[in-house]
Amino acid sequence: MKKVVSTSLIAGILLVPQLVGATELKSGTLTKPSENTPTTIVKEYVKSKGEFKTIKSTSDEVGKVVKLQQTVDGIPVFGGIVVGVVNEDGQLKTVVDDTKQVKNLHKSIKLSEKKAIASYKKLVGHEGAYELEPEAELIVYPNGDKSVYAYEVTGTILEADEPSRWTYFIDATNGNVLNKFNQLAHVSGTTYTGTGIDVLGQSQSFKTTRSGSYYYLQDSTRGKGIYTYDARNRNILPGYLWADVDNIFNSSYDRAAVSAHVNATKTYDFYKNLYGRNSYDNYGAALNSTVHYGSRYNNAFWDGSKMVYGDGDGSTFTSLSGALDVVAHELTHAVTEYTAGLIYQNESGAINEAVSDIFGTVAEYSVGSNFDWLIGEDIYTPGVAGDALRSMSNPAAYGDPDHYSKRYTGTQDNGGVHINSGIVNKAAYLLGNGGSHYGVSVQGVGVIAMGDIYYRALTVYLTPSSNFSSLRQAVVQSAKDLYGTTSPQAVSAAKSFDAVGIY
Repeated sequence: MKKVVSTSLIAGILLVPQLVGATELKSGTLTKPSENTPTTIVKEYVKSKGEFKTIKSTSDEVGKVVKLQQTVDGIPVFGGIVVGVVNEDGQLKTVVDDTKQVKNLHKSIKLSEKKAIASYKKLVGHEGAYELEPEAELIVYPNGDKSVYAYEVTGTILEADEPSRWTYFIDATNGNVLNKFNQLAHVSGTTYTGTGIDVLGQSQSFKTTRSGSYYYLQDSTRGKGIYTYDARNRNILPGYLWADVDNIFNSSYDRAAVSAHVNATKTYDFYKNLYGRNSYDNYGAALNSTVHYGSRYNNAFWDGSKMVYGDGDGSTFTSLSGALDVVAHELTHAVTEYTAGLIYQNESGAINEAVSDIFGTVAEYSVGSNFDWLIGEDIYTPGVAGDALRSMSNPAAYGDPDHYSKRYTGTQDNGGVHINSGIVNKAAYLLGNGGSHYGVSVQGVGVIAMGDIYYRALTVYLTPSSNFSSLRQAVVQSAKDLYGTTSPQAVSAAKSFDAVGIY
């Protein structure tokens, strides 16, 4: 059986969008010095491409980073993003132009938001309550030679066997489905220090909160809190905030909760300490985890607001919260959702998956926790030593391609989002570790530098519909930004993609 870690750990099948327009990255001195605001400078540079509204404007070590959303009459164009980096002299130094060609826009809107949500519920075929109720946004959807107004509708369902977070694109004129994909990423009181045993049998200490006679798995010292809940082997979420009378969590039933709590804390600290990022939204969003979900559930997923872990069946998986790289992988999906917003299908989806593997691995390295280039080895087939879900150093060992010439081009697995992530994983491994592949030698820059480069690419230059070629541009440009245009890091970044056939 194909072994995958994903936003839900399991793959799906979906339609393929026809977005018109290719991503372009330009760097150098693109404009003259200016006293205008960075936002004005970037908007002036792309004004011939249409209308734009500002998504965000931030500062980093390179300059001012401006992200713009392409619009038509104030309505966002799906996938239409521009990113510009402006230096202290008011010069535009780098721009990512991922604007879409809006051709023959059909401006008739016959479907209301309410009807779009009703249609979504009928299409998804779920009659019960939603964990997160469907929400609809009116967008312009570039669809080949004919663009249309459409509703982008997303909701979260928590069924016992098949939780989902489907996004549908519904034509606002006739109600037709243009595209769809499942992007399930398949107490107040006093703070104390608790202790316990985790899934791997290791002793841990962690922050808890005392209220009344109980100590709760609630860490109020980080962001807006880290909370761990118990689903009690049912499918009601988030479940019950984990409580204990003596602040010692040593029972076998406690172990999944201890791992979830500790690994969420480690992942929060990883992003804060290495990248200055305050939780996945950068505003301290609470990290919520639920363990003991379902009965012998062989999966874990990010549902848009929380992490959910099954106990595994004891053969294929043990408790999935036990692996730091899996926890960091899933929470990185949330970071991606709040930054690049990579569409979860085809090449952009494979980048989404690879980025989660990359930062799961960097997190494992940064905290000194059993570092290797394997994914999920701590919780996969507990009775078999030395295997894993995936390998970044040797994707082919688990049936994944390690070169673009071997990429999967079918429709399963959301267009190969898990399968083809192996190509990017191999490139990241070569950049971090070094090595030769397909006759190309790459000098390794180290795990931390590799992570720095990919983090900048993810948070600055990647856009929702970035493909593998766009990723190459983003990673190489990020290496140039951080280390210099002719630096060994920039050279290795380019060669790492040469080695896997991405140009």
